[in-house]
Amino acid sequence: MNRLALKYGCNPNQKPAWVEMEDGGDLPVTVLNGRPGYINLLDALNGWQLVSQLRRATALPAAASFKHVSPAGAAVAVPLSDVEKVMYFLSPKADPSPLATAYIRARGADRMSSFGDFVSLSDICDLSTAKCLKREVSDGVIAPGYTPEALSLLKEKKEGGYTILRIDPAYVPPEMEQRMVYGVTFMQKRNDIVLDESVLAPVVTKQTDIPKDARLDLAVAMIALKYTQSNSVCYAERGQTIGVGAGQQSRIHCTRLAGGKADLWHLRQSGRVLSLPFLPSLSRNDKDNAVEQYLAEEPESDDWSRYFMEQPRPFSREEKNAYLSGIKGVSLASDAFFPFRDNIDRASRSGVSFIVQPGGSLRDDEVVSACDEHGIVMVMNGIRLFHH
Repeated sequence: MNRLALKYGCNPNQKPAWVEMEDGGDLPVTVLNGRPGYINLLDALNGWQLVSQLRRATALPAAASFKHVSPAGAAVAVPLSDVEKVMYFLSPKADPSPLATAYIRARGADRMSSFGDFVSLSDICDLSTAKCLKREVSDGVIAPGYTPEALSLLKEKKEGGYTILRIDPAYVPPEMEQRMVYGVTFMQKRNDIVLDESVLAPVVTKQTDIPKDARLDLAVAMIALKYTQSNSVCYAERGQTIGVGAGQQSRIHCTRLAGGKADLWHLRQSGRVLSLPFLPSLSRNDKDNAVEQYLAEEPESDDWSRYFMEQPRPFSREEKNAYLSGIKGVSLASDAFFPFRDNIDRASRSGVSFIVQPGGSLRDDEVVSACDEHGIVMVMNGIRLFHH
């Protein structure tokens, strides 16, 4: 197939819409079920690039949850802890496959933002992963293939309308890429830079040790940023993103946004949240809303009767700060340099111990000095990762 008709473009009034190959050849994507939209395919193709690069960089199955052409979450298959199983609403006895584990982590990074996502999988989708997908609100999935059992299950989703795409894993795009804006064609070399542990140099701080786990997390964060709308900053831990700040005009707003999401990810693991007395009839999505409201500084409502069997004890700002003060070992990547030290000060409040960024600011020395004050290891590798 060399042309695929779409439901519409970015908005329903933008018809007709389709995708095709410039050279008239076959598309690398096959529709196995459903009918993708314009944004669905943007998410799918960006997500596939992200997970396939994660797979190559880490040798682990990878998954990504995309919304509006940025990852809400991305992860590799690091085994789930007992606490993580509870926070992701799994049975303590659950034994998901490695690919399913990667998806659970990617979806669990920011479950509110992942509502209605498009999922990308690095490996053939197995039944374990399909079962996880089946119970979430999602628009579609892209993978290099599906087992017969997984495909059959996913075709039942959304009353048979779930979008299922198969990507040719052998496809390599041309070196040059183009796009049109307002009738003007832009051309550039495709961003094919390889991001893995080999680019975690040079270290420019007094602290220099980057343990193996942190190297994995920094690679995950860098690769996620490569496909995140800029400006962007990403926090990562245990092989997954835990906070993505995308599309902000200032670096500090990226750092604050992503840091706030990382803080929520950590607070969700607190005993206070894990023991919330949810009503038995509550859906997973309602539980997500309940947790979000419970942890919000200014919740939209203080009427907890719709969520809980009994009024939960408030989680004060002082108690939250005390809990978060014990968090360490978080990794952070930035798609461009930090212009001021305020980013480092904010990152340190969310337990960041390792940072990779390109450097090149007039105030690099102030940024490095801030890292030294906080005991943070920083890499300045000279690699900018803007994505638009």
